[in-house]
Amino acid sequence: MMRKRLSAIAAAVTVAFSSLTGCSLITVSPNEVVLKVNDSELTADVANFYARYTQAQYETYFAYMGNNMWNTEADEGKTYEEAIKDSIQDELKRMLVLEQHMKDYDVVLSDAEKDVVAKAAKEFDEDNSLENKEKIMSNKEAVERMLTLIAVEQRMRTEIQKDADKNVSDDEAARKKMDYVFFSYDKTEGDTSADMTDEEKAAVKKKAEDFAKSAKEDSDKFLELAGEQDVDVQDAAFDAETETPNTDLVKAADALKKDEVTDVIETENGCYVAKVTSLKDKDATESRKKEIITERENQLYTDVTETWLEEAKTEVNEKAWEKISFNDLGVTMKQAESEPYADEVKTDDQAESTESGE
Repeated sequence: MMRKRLSAIAAAVTVAFSSLTGCSLITVSPNEVVLKVNDSELTADVANFYARYTQAQYETYFAYMGNNMWNTEADEGKTYEEAIKDSIQDELKRMLVLEQHMKDYDVVLSDAEKDVVAKAAKEFDEDNSLENKEKIMSNKEAVERMLTLIAVEQRMRTEIQKDADKNVSDDEAARKKMDYVFFSYDKTEGDTSADMTDEEKAAVKKKAEDFAKSAKEDSDKFLELAGEQDVDVQDAAFDAETETPNTDLVKAADALKKDEVTDVIETENGCYVAKVTSLKDKDATESRKKEIITERENQLYTDVTETWLEEAKTEVNEKAWEKISFNDLGVTMKQAESEPYADEVKTDDQAESTESGE
């Protein structure tokens, strides 16, 4: 719904920078252009605001990584700071090129959307101290510009994804279902967890093998046998590409008929045994249809925007971009207490419904 989307945009600003640590100020000028896509320019204050909001999300939800998080290697020889900043830069480029193609999809921000963006920027300006705003080099105008780009991105994503193929056959989405048990090699005593000895593991495997043998002889007793062995029975929907709970277990179950039981599937952490309970589970198949449609929508959005970016002329002011350092300034996100402006914006359909008395 548009109302929730707009409220989320507002919340993104009002909660992101409520708590700041550190005292380093950015030496780049707020009006210096750090990114250019075709004729669209993004200044340092706007780019830094989005970078700091993203930083706040990571520092809030990955706090367990400690103070050295941003210097930790992420992948391909990059630190988390380098990897996330590269991702942010790609997102900002995408937002600018989406804004340039609004006419292609007849996208225009409504007065209601513009109003929420303006209110959110005003609230950010009023709720954050001058010191904090200087630390993140942001002001009302920079916030409003960034939120406008976010709103455009969301509207454009919706319009582009409407062209995705929504037709998915039952056969394409078919998912089977199984019940399975896991005989763990983990030896837990109170709060202490330890690996079993080879002898102990062999005993557990023998227990799993006995269970599998009995279950194969009478699969109707699968649940009963699990209770006797004091192991939990879990269920899972799957197809040939499913990787959980274990790829080897899925492969074994996928080769069986309904009510058949797998052999023991041994892993590093223990042994699985599964029983196929359905060859085409209705609920799981319907759920997979939705997943396939979502995958198609996301792929279409990526394909369209990547094509635009390949055709666009992009320039990055690397010196200015490098001066945005997550190590020099910590940002903490405070949880929102309410959903701002939630009742002030309605979709066009809702408005028409209200006016007509429906």
